[in-house]
Amino acid sequence: MYLRKFKTRKKSILIQTCISLLIVVLVSTVCFILAKFIDYKVTALLLLMAVSLIAILFDIIPVLLSAIWTALLLNFFFIQPLFTFHITNSEDILMFLMYFIIALVNAVLTFKIREVENKARDQAEKENTIQLYSTLLNSLSHELRTPIATIIGAIDTLKENKTKLSNQHQTELLEEIDKASIRLNRQVENLLNMSRLETALLKPKLDWCDMNELVCSLLPSTKSPIFEFLPVDHLPLFKLDSGLIEEVIQNLIHNAIQYTPEGTLVNIEVKQESGSCVILISDNGQGFPADEIEFVFDKFYRLANTKTGGSGLGLSIAKGFVTAHKGQIHLENNNSGGAKFTIIIPAETSYLKNIKNE
Repeated sequence: MYLRKFKTRKKSILIQTCISLLIVVLVSTVCFILAKFIDYKVTALLLLMAVSLIAILFDIIPVLLSAIWTALLLNFFFIQPLFTFHITNSEDILMFLMYFIIALVNAVLTFKIREVENKARDQAEKENTIQLYSTLLNSLSHELRTPIATIIGAIDTLKENKTKLSNQHQTELLEEIDKASIRLNRQVENLLNMSRLETALLKPKLDWCDMNELVCSLLPSTKSPIFEFLPVDHLPLFKLDSGLIEEVIQNLIHNAIQYTPEGTLVNIEVKQESGSCVILISDNGQGFPADEIEFVFDKFYRLANTKTGGSGLGLSIAKGFVTAHKGQIHLENNNSGGAKFTIIIPAETSYLKNIKNE
């Protein structure tokens, strides 16, 4: 996987050949300089290693040429008599022929092994992609269809029975449409956000942010769970992408609304610590199963035995946005019960409130 990052096979054959020649020349030069200290048989082994390395990196043509080059260099510079292709010793002739054959076979076999590994890896990636999209479609088929069906059903009812429905009934239908629209909008936003993360196009636009103000604007007015946040006096401004941080907090709040038990108290705290903005979101609910905590930030992962609703993208997106700020997000269970999310984002700070208006 590490060598794959160099994408050497995407280079032209000419460039691959030149790089291969350079590797062979470098190894041969070092061996020639050290010829007084190492036997030419050791040099043969080192040149074989160079051919193997080239076979891992490049296509078959540069690999075969490297095998031929190393054989000729071994003959010309290292086998007696030096600086000639003539070999007088029958043992050296046999050794040269064996080297030439082994170098070619080694080059071809190494190349073929790499080809098989690449095909196996590509097949595994293809299967993972198919499974990922299958999971996505299975999840979203319900998550998108349900609010759409609710909206269409409510609108049809209003159209067909407009004169027969009471004002209260009409208001209830409109509230259903509003809730379904919000749910649908959230799913679409999650898909767009995940797309931004997957394509690596996400770059935070840093600006001064008042976290007290931001968190207060996001607190929902739900009766259960109950959200508590105490603004911190003298909390500095943080240089963050307020839009991304807003999405992070919204996703954690939405997660609490969806999955915490009735009567849960959710506490949100923001503080400055060691040059970082620290956001703590904790509750006194049931917490998370200990063996599932390490998976909750994975895409499309949903806890076992949870109620329907949600695509399993919210926490993954939250982690992606925090990581985009070069920060960290952790989840742990409280000793007294419930769960706690800890977000730590390195950020510049300023106590000049009027800097927001610059």
